[in-house]
Amino acid sequence: MWSSRDTFENDICPVKDDLLGAMYRANEHGLPQLIASVAPDVRAMLALFCYRRSHLHTLALSIASSCSERDLIQLGGRVGSTLFALSRAVRQPHAAPAAHGQRKPITLSTRPLSTFAPLDDQIDDDEAVLIPA
Repeated sequence: MWSSRDTFENDICPVKDDLLGAMYRANEHGLPQLIASVAPDVRAMLALFCYRRSHLHTLALSIASSCSERDLIQLGGRVGSTLFALSRAVRQPHAAPAAHGQRKPITLSTRPLSTFAPLDDQIDDDEAVLIPA
């Protein structure tokens, strides 16, 4: 029996690297044309391939939304069924989606920096410690 790690490492992309890269870089208007250029069974394999990689989940959902439930289930079993359901789920609209993930904006403080009481650098005569030379 193969471990899931062996299966993951031996998984081969069903399309050429150039096409996968073009799909990854495509905007939301150009992606449907690229997806339509792939045969339905290969499209389902590609959706499952991308779904197994966390950085390609969004692409997997876009590809799976153009696949039939039968193809996804036949090639992916429960994972294919889940992928089909996720691709058909109602998505919440995002404000200006970023190309490389959803990062929170960086905010800078508008309050003044904390103030500290000045340090007393003077040594009292009775507390002075003589250091032998």
